[in-house]
Amino acid sequence: MPETANVSSVQTPVASISLRRRVTDHVMSGLAVLTVVLVLAPLIAIFSYLVYRGVGSLNWAFLTQLPKPVGETGGGMANAIVGSAFILAIASVIGVPFGVGAGIYLAEFGRNRLGAAIRFTADVLNGVPSIVIGIVAWAILVRGRGFSAAAGGVALAIMMVPTITRTTEEMLLLVPQALREAAYGLGVPRWRTTLSITLRTATSGVITGVMLAFARIAGETAPLLFTALGNQFWNTRLDQPTAALPLQIYNYANTPYEDLHRQAWAGAFVLIVLIVTSVAAVRVAVRRGTFGAA
Repeated sequence: MPETANVSSVQTPVASISLRRRVTDHVMSGLAVLTVVLVLAPLIAIFSYLVYRGVGSLNWAFLTQLPKPVGETGGGMANAIVGSAFILAIASVIGVPFGVGAGIYLAEFGRNRLGAAIRFTADVLNGVPSIVIGIVAWAILVRGRGFSAAAGGVALAIMMVPTITRTTEEMLLLVPQALREAAYGLGVPRWRTTLSITLRTATSGVITGVMLAFARIAGETAPLLFTALGNQFWNTRLDQPTAALPLQIYNYANTPYEDLHRQAWAGAFVLIVLIVTSVAAVRVAVRRGTFGAA
């Protein structure tokens, strides 16, 4: 009888601890799910309302015609769609090589004061408001020269670089050191090891960082107000003011005309669709190995 009592006294605390752990597990899992719902609910609500207002305002004329004069109904944002693609292409051509190059330097050679200064600068730039970058770009590139697509692309490229730099560095640091040592043991130069082995292994993560930076700048309006300015016509020249979807949406939203408000909603929907489509296409390409990911 005493032995039975001792076994029971031991089992009771164990059962109590097990019950407490299960309750704690369920509570924390429930809180995690609740936080996800709280984060996703506003996003879903905003996106749903955007789809509701945007799809109803979208038509073929909107995608193919130039804007009509203020007060007239109809027209579209074809020039702004092309202008956005043009400016984003300029920003990507400038920002992606600089960002990836800086990230490679920080990961492979940046364990020094210069590397620390680059990391600090990138972190600071990540937190600088876009309107400040726009004002600086205006002072350096626009004043005395005029508004242009090139100035807009440079301003957006400045915003891309820090995100790409830090993401590239982190992705390269995740590559096992053993891969580098194996290449060195075979006599492969360090620069070739970095480009052909380390960067190739981290391609998927690097591309993801590039697309995060691209998605961030695609909807920026403030830098373009001070650099590209916008216009109502076609333009594919680097040295001329250029329309862009964020600019057109901003301008139309500030007018008292209901037809322009309708087009602003359609423009916002098209902008979101273009961003989502671009990011999804790149992710599919990376998953299938189109970019040479390992």
